[in-house]
Order: sequence, then structure tokens, then C-alpha cells
Amino acid sequence: MQSMAAKEAKTHFGELMDTVQREPVSIKKYGRPVAVIMSAEEYKQFKLERLRARLSIGEMQLDRGNAVDGRTFFQELSLEKA
Repeated sequence: MQSMAAKEAKTHFGELMDTVQREPVSIKKYGRPVAVIMSAEEYKQFKLERLRARLSIGEMQLDRGNAVDGRTFFQELSLEKA
């Protein structure tokens, strides 16, 4: 993953947008990472993988008899956004 200072990202925004189409970019402010920018397609894949992982956990819970209703499942899922 490439890294870029926030000031550089601001100055070279077009270049940043081109770069994130190939790989995520870590944005640093005062030398500390503060954000990661990725392409929309990569973000979509990230969300899909996260959902698959959560569904897998749900399936394991069902197999153990620890089921929750659908409403609770989706409420818990929406809380995991952070």
C-alpha cells in the first residue's frame, strides 16, 4: 500500500484518484496514518467479504443452536459498520 501526506494528497488529488484505482493509499497527517482511500470497486469487494464472514458466523451459530431472529441479525450487522 502506498502512503501519501495529506498535503500531497490535496495538491495531487487527480494523481491520488488514479493511484487508488490500482491499490489503496494510506493518507498521513503529521506522519500518522489518518485515512485509507480505495477504489469504489475494492470497497464493494471489502463490504461483500465482510458480509460473507458475518454470514459464516451466523451459520456456525445456527449449527450450535444459538440462533437469533433476522431483525436482530441485521441490527447487529449495522452496528459493525465502525
